[in-house]
Amino acid sequence: MSRALNGIVNAWEGKLKKSQAPAKKRANSLFTAMSVAHVDDDEIHPPGEVYHVEKVFSNGDVYMGQWADNCPNGHGKCLWADGCMYVGNWCRGKTKGKGKFSWPCGATYEGQFKNGYMDGEGTYTGSSEDTYRGTWVSNMMHGKGERNYANGDHYEGHWRRGQPHGNGKYLWNNGNQYIGHWRHGKMNGNGTMTWANGHRYEGSWEDGLPRGNGTFRWVDGSFYVGVWSKDPKEQSGTYYPCNSQSGSFDWDPQEVYLVKLSDCTINPGENITVFPSQKTVNWPCEGEDSQKHSSGRSHKTNDSRRRRASVDGSLSNAEHSLGSESDSSLDGSSECLDSGREVDERSGVQELDMSSGYPRPHIVLKPTKKQGLTISKGHKNYELMLNLQLGIRHSVGKPAPATSLDLKATAFDPRDKTWTRFPPQGSKHTPPHQSCEFRWKDYCPLVFRTLRKLFKVDPADYMLSLCGNDALRELSSPGKSGSFFYLTNDDKYMIKTMKKSEAKQVLIRMLSAYYNHVRACENTLVTKFFGLHCVKLTGAAQKKVRFVIMGNLFCTQYAIHRRFDLKGSSHGRLTDKPESEIEATTTLKDLDLNYIFRMPKSWFQEFCSQVDRDCDFLEHERIMDYSLLVGVHFRDMSRSGKLLHADVNVSADRSPIGNGDQTIDGAAPRLSTTDLDTPSYPIRWPSARLGSNIPARAEVTVRNNGEAQLVGEPTGEYYDVVLVFGIIDILQDYDISKKLEHAYKSFQYNPSAISAVDPRQYSKRFRDFIFRIFTEDA
Repeated sequence: MSRALNGIVNAWEGKLKKSQAPAKKRANSLFTAMSVAHVDDDEIHPPGEVYHVEKVFSNGDVYMGQWADNCPNGHGKCLWADGCMYVGNWCRGKTKGKGKFSWPCGATYEGQFKNGYMDGEGTYTGSSEDTYRGTWVSNMMHGKGERNYANGDHYEGHWRRGQPHGNGKYLWNNGNQYIGHWRHGKMNGNGTMTWANGHRYEGSWEDGLPRGNGTFRWVDGSFYVGVWSKDPKEQSGTYYPCNSQSGSFDWDPQEVYLVKLSDCTINPGENITVFPSQKTVNWPCEGEDSQKHSSGRSHKTNDSRRRRASVDGSLSNAEHSLGSESDSSLDGSSECLDSGREVDERSGVQELDMSSGYPRPHIVLKPTKKQGLTISKGHKNYELMLNLQLGIRHSVGKPAPATSLDLKATAFDPRDKTWTRFPPQGSKHTPPHQSCEFRWKDYCPLVFRTLRKLFKVDPADYMLSLCGNDALRELSSPGKSGSFFYLTNDDKYMIKTMKKSEAKQVLIRMLSAYYNHVRACENTLVTKFFGLHCVKLTGAAQKKVRFVIMGNLFCTQYAIHRRFDLKGSSHGRLTDKPESEIEATTTLKDLDLNYIFRMPKSWFQEFCSQVDRDCDFLEHERIMDYSLLVGVHFRDMSRSGKLLHADVNVSADRSPIGNGDQTIDGAAPRLSTTDLDTPSYPIRWPSARLGSNIPARAEVTVRNNGEAQLVGEPTGEYYDVVLVFGIIDILQDYDISKKLEHAYKSFQYNPSAISAVDPRQYSKRFRDFIFRIFTEDA
């Protein structure tokens, strides 16, 4: 029998090689010869013993390899009657572990299998040389991977349910390129299309086409900013020529849809005719023996298999395409599907282990949401918003000569300001508008234009964020100083109204020193200022509104679950809110902080050095009462917003995997103290820079009852987190009012515990506190 069986196998492999030859010429055979010892089928073996068999089934399928408990266990080769073949590891009759599957057409998959499915890291090579290399879940590309299409196109990025979804880059064979967000295989969200001739579109996309705010740029430097739509009636915008250009402008934005995008179609890719999980064999263990084995398995395994079975059921009734989508099949397979891990179905309340003897603080993480109320028509500040947008468009959009970073002292002169009148009917330099007449003032325009250049802010993007079709959002309540805050719809910029004393006596006074500092310190943590303006309403009121435009610290791809405003003082530094009432937008204070943040060595050294430089600058400028604003993203989150608990060593991949719904995928378990020697995060992430998207571990601390500890005692409990932080509120100098506040409060409270102290003392106390709650991770 052994000789006859080997003859069948050799003939089969020869047939496979011939069918695969047109697809790909290989130097070595796909399947190496395997030594097989013939065993009499009637021989009795004790349970669990692994031995070799050669079996030919009645339907023509052939199996050669290791066998135990009446089914394949270990390494083995299976050849199906239709020409499919698998060589690799088996477990209880299912392909599991490393293996290689080949189709009669010449296509192959080599990588990880799980319960019969392509699951884990693997490479698929189609018969037409369509190749995908990356992660798989339940037979579908899911996670991070790259694909080379047969026509020469290439995609690299994130996948979901077999389609590009999340952040990714697609390169066409004609040289065109798109980098940005994807959804269900189409360009969707923010992204940039760059054509081979150098022209590019940057902005919003929907269903594969530009839709919403966007900018089209020509290689000569001119650009068109506006609202985009395939419907010409919804299209509107403004053209800005380059400095050297003259003459009339004659260009139809619809050309982008009709001509430029015509050769930017997404390749659907090669179809998979049948999936490995659908290639079943009637193993003897599928009968009565299977009941013995299945009775001892956990409910979790059975549930997982039932969910897996639903995938095959849905796919058998659909097109077997690498690019096809099946929401019903994969949504149910796992709540944190992107990582392939099971999800703990516990409540959203996390309790600490009692083994340390500390009480159990609760952590309840609620879904994040956008802050503020959209300013729509009828809002009391609607006209002010229109005035602000008109003024910024005028200031940023007007042509200006190229400037050097070496500015003259006259540029910082407080008298360097320009006034512009905006009548409703328009003027030679201003467009007509529907708001009331107002005057617009730019303070030190050359300085702020150069600062935007220094901070690498693109003028068109800046204008689009502040003056696009989307309205601003007003935060629900004014700050402690009485200032109002507004956010752009894309969360990139924050607008703060200012008192005259803040604008003239602090910001303009320190502007030269601020400019030199941020120029010298590329990774400064202090607030980034982009413009200082004033709107003066005409008429009887003669009201003046001064405001500064700043960068929004929390504009990040990670959801911020906790935010802390930290000064290093204890008096009045407690929100006194129960855990159940803390929202993702609640700003907590020093005495609310119950973590020590442990950063990788390289980041921590950079952090300490920059905090010292920034504090020296603020101290020199007599600034006090500033804060370190810290945003915390817990990586231990499931898709349902639950904070998961797992006191186990972690070996799963912790790299950030993006998708359209949640940038960090999966539910990374909490680390136990046994993980201290092997931090689970990579030392550098591509999107990380000092102050933004820093990987770290947050160690839980607990304060002893009855003691007003500024920093609690560490417990040895850790969470994997991503940190965002920066120094804010840097426009409060130590003026006479702060000196009086310090004198008054010193009689009632501990002088070292209050916020209003001398800038030198404030700087020292601030640093001491920050360097206690931020430490190097061993």
